[in-house]
Amino acid sequence: MAFLDKTSNPVFDRYFWEDNQSNPKKMTVTGIMLKTVYCLIVITAIVVSIWKLHTQGTNIKWFAPGGGIAALIISIVLSVRQHWAHILVPLYAVAKGFFLGGITAYAQAKFPEIPYQAVGVTIVTFFVMLLLYQTRIIVVTKKLRSIIITVCASIFVTYLISWILSFFGIKSFIWGTSWFAIGFNIFAAVFASLSLLLDFDFIERQKHRAPKYKEWLATWGLLATLIWLYVEILRLMKKFALKFPK
Repeated sequence: MAFLDKTSNPVFDRYFWEDNQSNPKKMTVTGIMLKTVYCLIVITAIVVSIWKLHTQGTNIKWFAPGGGIAALIISIVLSVRQHWAHILVPLYAVAKGFFLGGITAYAQAKFPEIPYQAVGVTIVTFFVMLLLYQTRIIVVTKKLRSIIITVCASIFVTYLISWILSFFGIKSFIWGTSWFAIGFNIFAAVFASLSLLLDFDFIERQKHRAPKYKEWLATWGLLATLIWLYVEILRLMKKFALKFPK
């Protein structure tokens, strides 16, 4: 049953919170929020800079895949070197800035308003889910955790299989603009939103208990969820724009 106590976000796994060293300073929600805002400012600055480079004719073809690969490598290192979090998480933010800058620059070039709308919807969704959690309109139970974890894992596996198939020239159903593809995108966005509830719950249960340095790990987890949510919303808006051109 310990599995059910985990969040759908792998960076919030119990492993990251295990620490045998005594530390008088403990993790606080305020500390996590400040670090998250700092990283989001870094990401935003990089994204805006890449947008400007793209409009000036700079080739940004490799920015998105390069940032994605770098973020993956940093995540792997961070998973085994927790105490480097204060260095690695800001670097993760930089890598994700390049990743998001690359994918949103192309989206902005074709659909100028979509990136701003996607950011707005992501922010609104974050605060709505936070409100639902704080007011206990949605209560995070073990059964709910189990459902969200299972579904999110299935979504990630589907993305992984689709990515592998793309190397063989096979286009997966999830990348098109069919109603089935749009439905899958909506489904993924909904569960990305729900995974925020698990992250809030996990942070609340660990505050004033986990060591102070693990605020950076919590920040990493929130960034991973927010970026996933933003990407799903951006993809969904692009699909609707292509399916229903003005």
